[in-house]
Amino acid sequence: MLFTEWVFYPFFALCFVVYWAFPSNRVRKVWLLACSYFFYGYWDWRFLLLIFASTLIDYSVALALQASEDPRRRRLWVTLSLLANLGVLGFFKYFNFFVSSGAGMLQLLGVEVAPRTLEIILPVGISFFTFQTMSYTIDVYRRAMVPTRDFLDFSLYVGFFPQLVAGPIVRARIFLPQLAARRSFAEVDLRHSLLLFLSGYFKKACVADNIAAGIDPIFANPAAHGAADAAIAAVAYSIQIYCDFAGYTDMAIAVAGLLGYRLQKNFDFPNLSTSIAEFWARWHMSLSTWLRDYVYVSLGGGRGSRAMVYRNLMLTMLIGGLWHGANWTFVLWGGLHGLALVAHRAAGPWLTWVRGWWGALLGWAATFSWVVLCLVVFRCEDLTTAGLFLGRLLAAAAPGDAPLPHTWWLLVAALGALHLATRHWGARGLALCERMSPWAFGVLLGLGASVALFFTPLATTPFIYFQF
Repeated sequence: MLFTEWVFYPFFALCFVVYWAFPSNRVRKVWLLACSYFFYGYWDWRFLLLIFASTLIDYSVALALQASEDPRRRRLWVTLSLLANLGVLGFFKYFNFFVSSGAGMLQLLGVEVAPRTLEIILPVGISFFTFQTMSYTIDVYRRAMVPTRDFLDFSLYVGFFPQLVAGPIVRARIFLPQLAARRSFAEVDLRHSLLLFLSGYFKKACVADNIAAGIDPIFANPAAHGAADAAIAAVAYSIQIYCDFAGYTDMAIAVAGLLGYRLQKNFDFPNLSTSIAEFWARWHMSLSTWLRDYVYVSLGGGRGSRAMVYRNLMLTMLIGGLWHGANWTFVLWGGLHGLALVAHRAAGPWLTWVRGWWGALLGWAATFSWVVLCLVVFRCEDLTTAGLFLGRLLAAAAPGDAPLPHTWWLLVAALGALHLATRHWGARGLALCERMSPWAFGVLLGLGASVALFFTPLATTPFIYFQF
């Protein structure tokens, strides 16, 4: 069930009305958990057992961790949680990848093998909810939080449907206290939530889906296209993936807000970043902070020698790349970003002279260009296709290549201007909407929805991050 599918709206209308009709907070949570399980089971009901098993294991492990003072026993309990979560993730997402990669390495050494892969259906959003439950047990192990004894609350934390399948990755110490307090409809910022949902819908359905229809054939067969087409597709994909994922996040935060819950911001205008470190502080923030807190810090973080810090950065980004999917393109994408972060850290003392608006412009151009090139690797089906695409992109235009059309530059300029304007004046626009009379706000919302529906393609496209 997608936020942009028609079936979502009667589902959410029923969920919303019944939820606020119940006076009891506990009954509300039971209803919301039932809705969340229905939402996830809409794809394949069998994977509800997977979520329930993950919930039960980490709920029990957290209580065992809290009850024990023996360091050795506590390490055993947290190891059990990690093995269970990573084992499930590894089987469903990486089994065939590791088998095929291992067979390929043996063949390079002259050993002929016939790898046996399995027909495995990847559960939607498995990487998100496993990372979410892992953070809970690790925080309890580190004594950063006290575990909940309420199984209903923990089940709802894991299965909360707005962010269940594509994030943001929610921390238990932020979300569980919200479940303990009774929600009041008077606290819901209705206008902000509705505008945020409409904004997310526009990003996903009107921008991302329309771009996808134009550039998918170029990525599928780069050999049939020239340098201009490759340049268009590369920049357009950076716009598509941002609008697709940020659009989902906006809608998820809005839906949660309509139910009285707050989810963390996942994007902070990353395409305006002037350095690669700033980009990762603004892009997919729930994942980048997760990797920082549970991978980078665990490896040693910024402590130790310069070489150790660089190693920690590289390993963190390689793991982040692999988290995205069972493909060497994702690993290479993570490695390229790791190299950029290492280079940025190494060059830090020499970058202080780059100041002023021209320095910011230079930093933005370098960062955006690197992000776009890395996303080409991220988007391509395999390394061979990525190499061919980059060859087309970086090669000089051939005499027969069509130039970049003027309409393309106008579209990029318009989207860039809208992005920049939202960054600087979005809060003022929201404040203006808050001061509108109810009928004026209703007309504005209706006009916005009509424009969005006009530009929505007939075919519904799944969110990019559902595959992760």
